[in-house]
Amino acid sequence: MDDGAFITENYFQNPVGYAYDVLGIKNLEDWQKEMLENLVDNKRIAVASGHGIGKTFEIAVIIHWFMSTRPEPQVVVTANTKSQLDTKTWRELSKINNMALNKSWYEKIATKFYMKSAPDTWFASAIPWSEKNPEAFAGTHEDHVLYLFDEASAISDNIWETSEGAMTTAGARWVAFGNPTRNTGRFKECWGKLAHRWKTMQVDSRDVSISDKGQIKEWIEDYGEDSDFCRIRIKGQFPRAGSNQLISSEVVEDCFLYEALGYEQFPIIFGVDIARFGDDQNALAVRQGRKVEPIQTWRGVDTMVTAGKIVEFYEERKPEAIFIDGDGVGGGVVDRVKQLIPPEVVQEINGGRKANNPIKYFNKRIEMWDTMKDAFKAGVDLPYSDEMKVDLTAPEYGFDNKNRLQLEKKQDMKRRGLKSPDNGDALAMTYATPIIKEREEEEAPHQDFYYASDDGWMGN
Repeated sequence: MDDGAFITENYFQNPVGYAYDVLGIKNLEDWQKEMLENLVDNKRIAVASGHGIGKTFEIAVIIHWFMSTRPEPQVVVTANTKSQLDTKTWRELSKINNMALNKSWYEKIATKFYMKSAPDTWFASAIPWSEKNPEAFAGTHEDHVLYLFDEASAISDNIWETSEGAMTTAGARWVAFGNPTRNTGRFKECWGKLAHRWKTMQVDSRDVSISDKGQIKEWIEDYGEDSDFCRIRIKGQFPRAGSNQLISSEVVEDCFLYEALGYEQFPIIFGVDIARFGDDQNALAVRQGRKVEPIQTWRGVDTMVTAGKIVEFYEERKPEAIFIDGDGVGGGVVDRVKQLIPPEVVQEINGGRKANNPIKYFNKRIEMWDTMKDAFKAGVDLPYSDEMKVDLTAPEYGFDNKNRLQLEKKQDMKRRGLKSPDNGDALAMTYATPIIKEREEEEAPHQDFYYASDDGWMGN
């Protein structure tokens, strides 16, 4: 079985047989077998799917088969984050290799899976994509090239365009997997104007034996079967909206560069998100006009200590309003803070409650986030933070069966490997309701205030 020529001869055109015979896999899902069979005669394959179908396992199988049956291949695997590649894709590849009869051929390091006998010319690389570094995906002249795009719907068009350069050889293959989160962009075009180049598949989570049927039932109950959430996460169908990323990375990046002027005349507002899971953190956001200060965070304390910290910040800054997350354990924090400072300053926010505009919004939480998004588009001075960028751009949205905006739940973000967006939720709460501030007597005798308009939250 250590004979490479034997494997190449018998499995070069037989990835399904390779999975069973060499990797020792007992069973493949129907879609997995079909997809592997499609690899034989198709240079480009795009798979849009719901969650929990065994996609990462399939990627690992493809890498191992391609590496073992082609001489000196170049394999490039990309996803949205390094963490996704490290903790999911590369971890699954390690498990697959441990099962393989030819496992002794290979070695794996953080970003590279390679043939021990030819480490410089026979390898797979894990490369998080970046718009600033499309050259990492430039084509080569190798006879056998494999590109694997995970969460392909989010990958920038210029990465797709750069990768086209690798498809000039007959032995090149390109596979794009993903939840269909956007109905624009190159992934969607695999089903549209580029359909003549791509073999496409759509996989419904309900048709896969390994998917969590209980979770699927909950999602349908919570969001509605015909909601964009269920179209994307269960059915593998593209959403009605153009993108299900509520706040784009570009908007957040612009805010990191924005400089607020004259914000001192506006009210100071606190937003406080209360931790309710073991790995979550309490987060306190301070916003004054278009100026946002670095988020204050702490974890591992009880509700009374949390209330005490909020009061300390109040005494230091004297905000006009403190919006506190009252869901779950947060209710106790709200009650205690009201005992220690003027209660009229404190407002309890329950994101699951009815929105001020129930025709447009599913609940209060999406209303606050959408209001914050509009403020960002107008210009907000955000302190740079990788954590804040992830928190603001990670939550996804869709529409319910009444065509109302609906934001992804925290627990559903955790299921796709993301942390709770505590910092983002805290900042969103500062947009919960307009706050009026009286100017000092020596200043102009009128009021400064925020107001909600069709164009978003205003304030210079």
